[in-house]
Amino acid sequence: MIDWQNLKHPIQIFENGDCMDYMKTMPDNFIDLCICDPPYGINETGQRNLADRPTAKWRKPVSQVYKAFNDTEIPTAEYFAELYRISKEQIIWGANHFVQYLPSSKGWIVWDKGVDEKEYLSMCELAFSSFDIRVQKFEYLWAGFKKKEQIIRIHPTQKPLALYKWLLTKYAKEGNLILDTHVGSASSLIACEDMGFNYVGFELDKDYYEAAQKRLKQFRSQLKIDFNE
Repeated sequence: MIDWQNLKHPIQIFENGDCMDYMKTMPDNFIDLCICDPPYGINETGQRNLADRPTAKWRKPVSQVYKAFNDTEIPTAEYFAELYRISKEQIIWGANHFVQYLPSSKGWIVWDKGVDEKEYLSMCELAFSSFDIRVQKFEYLWAGFKKKEQIIRIHPTQKPLALYKWLLTKYAKEGNLILDTHVGSASSLIACEDMGFNYVGFELDKDYYEAAQKRLKQFRSQLKIDFNE
């Protein structure tokens, strides 16, 4: 297990395993800011768009039929208790699905996806934040069929890199240690590396972990190319 008290900087820890096993070994308030996107319990698999509406204009291409993952249940009360114990501040996506485990907060975050009410996608996503500030909104189009640039999509609930960079800019402080308990596509970790933040991340599924590692390596390789140029 990791010796949390004697980590050397820069801290870039990404482990394939159950976040609960690792969090239980962390000291109190060890993490400065947790930004996480745990399962919502809505049975999302990333394949329903193809199965339910095969002729829809926004249908995902076959190459983006993702491996199913466990989204049948929300995290347990024990998960949230550990999260609050080890982290000083929290930003938790999908928090409207588990309000029973959240303290009162006026600092919720709204991600406006730029889609209209006639489309299948949710118009917004919500995140709980422990920060004592007014509600904040981030506007970013995330409907793939509307975006001109190519997006590497490796996870059905993947969030854009731009969203994590915005969160780090607005809520994190220089030198902070960031935690992501459900890394998925590694957007959070790439944002941390790009902006110079230390991080700890966990991903339970081996296939998604390996895909996320590959994406991280591609990001680092691109940095080297840009630097040499």
